[in-house]
Amino acid sequence: MEATRLSAPARLALGGHRDGALALGSTTPRISWTVPEAPSGWVQEEAVVEITRVVGGRRSSRSFAVGGAARIRTGWPDEPLRSRERVELRVRVAGGGLTSPWSDAAVFETGLMWPSDWAAQMVGPGWPEAPGTDRRPALVRTEAVLRGAPVRARLYVTAHGLVEMEVNGRRVGCDELVPGWTVYGERLAYRAYDVTGLVEEGPVAVGAWLGDGWYRGRIGFEGGSFDNFGTDLGVMAQLEVGFADGTTQTVATDGSWQAGFGPILFSGLYEGEIYDAREMPEGWSRAGFSGTPAASGFSPVRVGRRDPATLVAPSAEPVRCAGRIEPVSVEPRGEGRYLLDFGQNAAGRLRLRIDAPRGATVTIRHAEVLEGGELGTRPLRRAVATDSYTSDGRGPAEWEPRFTIHGFRYAEVSGWHGPLRPGDAVFRVLHTDIERTGWFECSHPGVTRLHRNVVWSTRSNFVSIPTDCPQRDERLGWLGDIQVFCPTAQYLFDVAPMLTDWMRDVWIEQRRVGAGVPVYVPWIPGGFWNGKNAIAAWGDATTVVPWSLYEQTGDRDVLARQLPSAQKWVEDILRLAGPSRVWDGGLQLGDWLDPSAPPDNPLQAMTDAHLIATAYMARSTRLLGLMHETLGHAGEARRWAAEASAVAEAFRGRYALDEDGRLSSDTQAAYALAIAFDLLTPEQRLGAGERLAELVRAAGGAISTGFAGTPVVTRALQDTGHLEEAYLLLEHEDCPSWLYPVSMGATTTWERWDSMLPDGTINPGEMTSFNHYALGAVAQWLHESVAGLAPDAPGYRRIRFAPRPGGSLTWARTTRQTPYGLAGIEWRIEGGTMTVRGRVPVGVTGILDLPGLPVETVGNGAFTRSVAM
Repeated sequence: MEATRLSAPARLALGGHRDGALALGSTTPRISWTVPEAPSGWVQEEAVVEITRVVGGRRSSRSFAVGGAARIRTGWPDEPLRSRERVELRVRVAGGGLTSPWSDAAVFETGLMWPSDWAAQMVGPGWPEAPGTDRRPALVRTEAVLRGAPVRARLYVTAHGLVEMEVNGRRVGCDELVPGWTVYGERLAYRAYDVTGLVEEGPVAVGAWLGDGWYRGRIGFEGGSFDNFGTDLGVMAQLEVGFADGTTQTVATDGSWQAGFGPILFSGLYEGEIYDAREMPEGWSRAGFSGTPAASGFSPVRVGRRDPATLVAPSAEPVRCAGRIEPVSVEPRGEGRYLLDFGQNAAGRLRLRIDAPRGATVTIRHAEVLEGGELGTRPLRRAVATDSYTSDGRGPAEWEPRFTIHGFRYAEVSGWHGPLRPGDAVFRVLHTDIERTGWFECSHPGVTRLHRNVVWSTRSNFVSIPTDCPQRDERLGWLGDIQVFCPTAQYLFDVAPMLTDWMRDVWIEQRRVGAGVPVYVPWIPGGFWNGKNAIAAWGDATTVVPWSLYEQTGDRDVLARQLPSAQKWVEDILRLAGPSRVWDGGLQLGDWLDPSAPPDNPLQAMTDAHLIATAYMARSTRLLGLMHETLGHAGEARRWAAEASAVAEAFRGRYALDEDGRLSSDTQAAYALAIAFDLLTPEQRLGAGERLAELVRAAGGAISTGFAGTPVVTRALQDTGHLEEAYLLLEHEDCPSWLYPVSMGATTTWERWDSMLPDGTINPGEMTSFNHYALGAVAQWLHESVAGLAPDAPGYRRIRFAPRPGGSLTWARTTRQTPYGLAGIEWRIEGGTMTVRGRVPVGVTGILDLPGLPVETVGNGAFTRSVAM
């Protein structure tokens, strides 16, 4: 039914942050909102933004008129914000003689914007510690007296390592793995918490649990390395308490704080956590502890150095618990031993409800899969992934590790006393708190399950940074993985804040190495990897990720910020290629992990790695030109467009064998990349499409691409008139295929097409993960072509509705929370007719491109069309 009214604006955002955000770091944040309902064809002509600012208890409100239709990243109309300001926003819109009601107020707060705002120092344990070893984590604490009744209290905190705060014996917030992972020496994020409800006049205590985390814990494969960012464990915390008279009292970390040991004997992100409840210094984070016998175990902290100028306000949400999973089966395996199946592979930890005698130890081991009925731990490599809890015998206790995370579906619990009852073991799923934005379903249960698996692999690998896997001794920010998956990730979740933040670290590391780009960021020593490699498809994240972010959000600031990184990468690789404009030297990973690669050599793919490198060089050079064009740099745009054309011509000269489009690598990946990156003449393109389709038919629908070819192969087939073969690939069920893991019971996407062999044994290669998102990049095609919804202009200002049914599918649907509101499309085929229903958000133009009908332009609201099939 068409909307007949103009609704109040919704989804107000400030500086990209949601309602309720603390610690905004911009003095002039941009404002966004949506209009959920409006009459068809309605156009916003004006908006009024009401800004109420609260500083020190004083309120002031002003209203600002915003002309035109802009409501995405509208410029800040008021005076620049200052530190610690509360901002209340309301918006009202008008157009076509209609005026909306006022929106609900959205509330935000700025953080500590300037180095001078920080009184806190970095403090940590003062006792001697041996670098490069497993060190016991510390507790850090202090007590103070508040001189009045608080009306406002904020706690600002960051750490060298990981931190969890307590005030007056109660946990602060619900964030996990704070402060997250950045290039710590250059950028250390802080978090802000409203702790008004945790303090009162009189004594107050502030305590911090500390863990090594990414900062100094063992990280990386091939044994890993310690102390990658420093040897000092520490916390930097600042409690600011405001009173009714407008004055403030600050309690900040300094040399007066105390450090001691707690019940955590060891904690590592890979290894797990060892916790002995008998070692808990009772009341350590409550006032009055200083006078107790347990306080004798605490000693003065060491005051370290941290330049406040390197502290940054968070631009992305923190890691949080995103759901709880109960086991679908609990299998007794002997005295006190149980095997738990949670029915879903994911990243997180177990929370246990334990009632055991004093000194009894419960141990939990984790794995993604079973092999021979037992935990399949070989793919974990040196990640022990084992937690243990030793009871103090004081009755039932709830416990969960603090500073570790595991990727698993199965857990073995041993040392359990009595029966393991419902609720005794719960899987708490952890990942960065990214908002879900895209959904997909279709008539094929396997394809729907495939999409769900892609969603779960995204959730499992967006943990502070975009990682490759959540379970083994790696979990690094591989550029190649996110380069191929970024467009898909953005359909599923609002990952733009997280990825734009991470790309800042990519540029930092790129500048540090001088030439090339590290294959993963943040960089840590990696044995085979020297950090200075220039590797196609991995380094190309410097162009592909910002351009993809721009396409999905329409945010040109992303391009402006990342342009130096993109340009440096393109200049570096063109220099490596030389005048030939063919990149035919150096180490390349090529079509990584195509199904022909033997288990022990993922580099041994079918497609010439330098063909792939040259193809990507052409693509990145073209994208650099488009970035300059979008930013209004006409001369630079022409320059790089000409360079891209020269590389494409060189590609044809080296790798195209004839005008029929045959390539020197006669593989699915080679043809798919040449088509997708527009590297061929029109005649060659047609021939390449036909040859690609022939290869797919000859393989019976089996896929033969790896990380580079997989994201583009179905689209390449579709764009050259071979939709039938694209669906043949999609619906194939034997290995290798997207549906083979589904047929094997997978609940996430795999790193290899055959991570598990048909007989139920794990791939014999050392590198096997059951939770990788790269090969799930096909979900972009599911949204754009199978269901038929894609941006037709940056930021979804215009949306193309272009479903392309095929295969055995009789219906499909997708919805997408765009910057302008919710868009959706559903098609069904019944009795030879395809009925298409969709919705265009307010302020957006819809382009209907349906099979057999002329292309049509539609305005906001619902639409229905029927097509004879």
